Amino acid sequence: MQDYPDHILQLDFGNDLKVNSSHLRTLFQHSIDLAERPFLLATEPPIAGKLFFIEGLTDSQTIQTGVLDPLQRLKPGFPLVESVLESIVQTSSARVVGKLAEASDALLGGQTVLLLEGSSKALVLSTNGGATRSISEPSTEPVIRGPRDGFTEDLRTNTALVRRRIRDPRFCLESTKVGKKSKTEVNIAYISGLVKEGLVEEIHKRLDRIEIDGILESGYIEELIDDAPFSPFVTTQSTERPDKVAASLLEGRAAIFVDQSPFVIIVPATFWQFIQASDDYYSRYYVGSFFRMVRLGAYFITLTLPSLYVLVASFHQEMMPTPLALTIASGREVVPFPVLFEVLAMEMAFELMREAGLRMPRPIGSAVSIVGSLVIGQAAVQAGVVGPFAVIIVAVTGIATFAIPNYAIAFSMRIIRFPLLLASGTMGLLGFGAVMMIIIMHVLSLRSFGEPYLAPLSPFRPSEQKDIIIRVPWWSMIKRPLMARGNPQRQRKHAMPAPPDPNPNKEES
Repeated sequence: MQDYPDHILQLDFGNDLKVNSSHLRTLFQHSIDLAERPFLLATEPPIAGKLFFIEGLTDSQTIQTGVLDPLQRLKPGFPLVESVLESIVQTSSARVVGKLAEASDALLGGQTVLLLEGSSKALVLSTNGGATRSISEPSTEPVIRGPRDGFTEDLRTNTALVRRRIRDPRFCLESTKVGKKSKTEVNIAYISGLVKEGLVEEIHKRLDRIEIDGILESGYIEELIDDAPFSPFVTTQSTERPDKVAASLLEGRAAIFVDQSPFVIIVPATFWQFIQASDDYYSRYYVGSFFRMVRLGAYFITLTLPSLYVLVASFHQEMMPTPLALTIASGREVVPFPVLFEVLAMEMAFELMREAGLRMPRPIGSAVSIVGSLVIGQAAVQAGVVGPFAVIIVAVTGIATFAIPNYAIAFSMRIIRFPLLLASGTMGLLGFGAVMMIIIMHVLSLRSFGEPYLAPLSPFRPSEQKDIIIRVPWWSMIKRPLMARGNPQRQRKHAMPAPPDPNPNKEES
């Protein structure tokens, strides 16, 4: 096989249709999905032309009705070629290009290239199409009350879902391409006048710094623009929900859309965003506040419960009530292993079953994980390998992990749990305290695009405490977060609803 003809990409189109067509065929000489459609304009004299497009990336109906039908209806005596290019095509958008590299990129992006005899320009027509997934409910972020639409793999569909929610001309979309081979389109969305100062420029700077062959999913971008690449904590938020993106933009943040990915990246991200769910804002404020506190408890249970059990059962039995200590001791009477090994073995078994449930076919994945957990747990207790209390601790920890609404931060907690567990099992309370102090100091040092990771609790911002752990009523959230520029007022003051005055015409005494 010969080397790819890169030199052709540097050429401009000439006036000879055969030469131009030959160059395009040479660029795609090993691509059987390149389609070539010749035609003849009924002008005086007749003008030959060709359409080039890649099957599967274009909409054949658009090509027929928007391009070929107007060409066939062309009347004799039509003026110059440039006027043909500007007047006869009825697609949603069209542009003129003069280089083969531009035409090649357009073909690979699902567009159609029109060439005419005697013209040194080509017309790029918007005929994108092909099979795409329809809009459906997000699988990773379900809600009880709220919109059911979620992002898909189509970039324009995703940006349109957000634009339907923010019908403001100040809603801006900027485009760039990342990946030397994939040339993946990446869009940056923000609201002009609200977005955090310098944020869009910083995003462009980090994206321009990326030099990689291909971007196949937004996870590539997420890892390559991270503030703390070695941290187990994520400093960007990914979501499938258009309403969550729209709400973030209204608070002065920016969103990064990546073509062929149903996950959109929100920056900057703080820790408290990961305990918030979309339906917190669609339910009554006391309901949302209650479940936020439940999720915050799930964070601490996921991180600390196995470690606390190990350190108390191994080193500090005096910290337990005597009946509880006797119950744990009787359950471990026949267990030949130390508490640390016991809990580690159960944790690893639980992680294996969870991973198996994810990777197996869906109809049997959940059944295998549930049955496996019950069978292995019961058999391990009956065989005397682990104690029943250890099974309860690991099960409660696993359930708490599922209560965390963001998969990325839940996975971070699962990773951090193991070094904390090892320190507690080898050094007791001293090891637990030392590792917890290291975690807290690390979290306090994190930044997300210049924003402190624990803001607005650290540093403490009194005006922003209405939507952290407790969500106050909507009529009380008058101001936007401090990161938002422009007018800080979100809504008018004194918006609390009240019943009508029963005596509107009563005279004042």
